[in-house]
Amino acid sequence: MANDLIQALQFLKGKEWVDLTHTFGPNSPHFFAFDDAEFTTLFTHDDGFFAQKFSFAGQYGTHIDAPIHFVRNKRYLHEIELKELVLPLVVIDKSKEAAENNDYSLSVEDILAFEREHGRIEEGTFVALRTDWSKRWPDVEAFNNKDAEGNNHAPGWSLEALKFLFAERNIKAVGHETFDTDASVDYRKNGALLGEYYVLEQDTYQVELLTNLDKLPAKGAVIVNIVAKPENASGFPVRSFAILP
Repeated sequence: MANDLIQALQFLKGKEWVDLTHTFGPNSPHFFAFDDAEFTTLFTHDDGFFAQKFSFAGQYGTHIDAPIHFVRNKRYLHEIELKELVLPLVVIDKSKEAAENNDYSLSVEDILAFEREHGRIEEGTFVALRTDWSKRWPDVEAFNNKDAEGNNHAPGWSLEALKFLFAERNIKAVGHETFDTDASVDYRKNGALLGEYYVLEQDTYQVELLTNLDKLPAKGAVIVNIVAKPENASGFPVRSFAILP
């Protein structure tokens, strides 16, 4: 007879699961400071087995950032506990606003408006910002969205919104569809990724380059982040998915 754990698994597998992860390769969009990924075939089936070598920055494709990525003396990726990687999921939809203004930055008022409609954001949740930026993948030019002067234009979180979520709502982690936590215009204005630093300073993680957030409810789903365990890593590609209620 199945125990309660097996029954719980059967129950979960009866739900809809949504992949939140881009497939990435050498030609995928990536942060401008990184080289293109390299996939090399080491052996083929003619040799007896198929094996490959992969070379890419830790922050490549849909990926998780560990606190050490920006903040000295914080945790490496392998130090994040398993239970931290499975969290209730909240999705704040600002896709319409981001389409109308590519420099859109989520505000505290946006969060309060969300709560008026969907209820208070619970403690210990993973909050994802939906902008539908992921629909530009894998078009590098569309994803970078540069103007005539070569400046990127992409939406993000305001520092004030992040402080509100972590300090006032005690959330656990955040995620988004873009390369960076901060909107591109805020990065240029501040000369630094202040939002990203703030998130990681909380000794928690974030997931970048998420996709399929448009397939999720505002509240009620669970996010699962499966990641490799390289030693002393600042980040790594992740397989994120949601289980819907």
